Amino acid sequence: MVGYISREKLAEIIKSRDKVPHKDYLIVDVRDQDYVGGNIKGSRNIPSLQFPDDVDELVNETKEIPTVIFHCSLSQSRGPTAAALYKKRREVLQEGTEAKPYSVQILRDGFKEFQSHYKHDPELVENWDAKVWSPNWNWFPG
Repeated sequence: MVGYISREKLAEIIKSRDKVPHKDYLIVDVRDQDYVGGNIKGSRNIPSLQFPDDVDELVNETKEIPTVIFHCSLSQSRGPTAAALYKKRREVLQEGTEAKPYSVQILRDGFKEFQSHYKHDPELVENWDAKVWSPNWNWFPG
């Protein structure tokens, strides 16, 4: 089953790197053109449009990582879809092997809410750009 993780719990995990080694989790950001304007520090961007082609490679790279956390801007469509596909492919690719237990999580309310609470914390958010989060920002110029 794919579960949800709150922004508070994720922030706690990221900030406890001394207690939880970074290799014990991976944050996968599946935003596409809306990736500009900031990201969760240490996350890996695999755009949702590219994700189906890259999922098997991601599974192979993360087979030793016990927690994989997905998100998009709101975590309503792209993040949950990527998480479900990842879980399904990980089950298929690890079938018949002694796979380690793992957890697939989705960041509740996505990066939009995460950045609204933690945008000024460099331990949690990097590359944050106030212009992008302005109500006047045009995602699709032209």
